[in-house]
Amino acid sequence: AAPAAAATDGATLFVKKTCIACHGKDAKTPILPIYPKLAGQSADYAFNQMKDIASGARNNGQTAAMKGIMHLVSEEEMRTIANWLATLP
Repeated sequence: AAPAAAATDGATLFVKKTCIACHGKDAKTPILPIYPKLAGQSADYAFNQMKDIASGARNNGQTAAMKGIMHLVSEEEMRTIANWLATLP
């Protein structure tokens, strides 16, 4: 996909997959200070974190809420979201 389309898709998925509920609509204003700011993270880092949470490889107190959501997100969608996050300031 073209970069603009990928960015739009990532932003749309961020809303559709309910990421905004905890991480904020701008991906850098989480509802609680313990939730990470995702804007500007490296695409590979964000993607790998999502994959590890989905598989259970990453399992700590903060991942419990995401574990239940990640089964609704395909790896392709994770990559699209991660790529969009990397474009944010």
